[in-house]
Amino acid sequence: MTVDRVFIIGSGLMGSGIAQVCAQAGIQVTLHDVSSTSLQKGLESIAWSVGKLAEKGQVAEAPETIMSRIRTTERFSDVADADLAIEVVFERLDIKLDVFRKMDEHCRPDAILASNTSAIPITEMAAVVRRPEQVLGLHFFSPVPMMPVVEVIKGISTSENSVRHAVTFVKKLNKEPIRVESDIPGFLLNRINLVSYVEAIRLLEMGIGTVRDIDAGVKLGFGRKMGPFETGDMVGLDVSFGALTAIYQESQDIRFYPPQLLRRKVKAGQLGRKTGRGWYVYDENGKKEN
Repeated sequence: MTVDRVFIIGSGLMGSGIAQVCAQAGIQVTLHDVSSTSLQKGLESIAWSVGKLAEKGQVAEAPETIMSRIRTTERFSDVADADLAIEVVFERLDIKLDVFRKMDEHCRPDAILASNTSAIPITEMAAVVRRPEQVLGLHFFSPVPMMPVVEVIKGISTSENSVRHAVTFVKKLNKEPIRVESDIPGFLLNRINLVSYVEAIRLLEMGIGTVRDIDAGVKLGFGRKMGPFETGDMVGLDVSFGALTAIYQESQDIRFYPPQLLRRKVKAGQLGRKTGRGWYVYDENGKKEN
């Protein structure tokens, strides 16, 4: 099966990013959300991003050609024509299970059903559909247009045929597919990244280093483009908290227990760039303040 039509459920930062890279690869995309305001905001974000890439000569087609491949809908039933459906909703199992039940009801019998979850086991979502062999994880990283890697996660019932189709799809997006052969909580790359994020927060809590110094040290010492706190603000502290909680609840591994400072900041609504305050403070344009 060739993936020519993709249906994306959720038009936030990740959903709109996935829609953008699909459209840039020549794939027809339908972006779904329950709110017309959210859909409009998602389209504006995509148009801005594509425009910036065009200015830098990093896309081969005119922005309007790329944007013409994206349509929006508030009707879930429009998923019926998709070769691949990807849910990109909030990291809560009950919400994702509801989405998968709807996908199973409305998708074509041969369609692949995917989750962009960063931590929730694929097998749990596959358990509520009639075609668990066609369910897998496609974990994109933020910001999607810039990050060149996608995890392809195999649930306990996922068929090798579905995995091969997903790998081909990821390559069509000009990204590198990383196969995750076992459906462990947190998968592969987040298991590595989140441990270092937790340790950075704990070092901050102990007064060993400041947010800025830890970020600067990680970038200069390890060659990363962003430090753990800069990355945390971009992803969203609530998203990281949700991922850590899911991994801890599943594994009972204390390394993934959300530190107290992270828990407090989430409770206070200091979620990163999207709220103007996280580990750093941001102005109304999303620029980090001194």
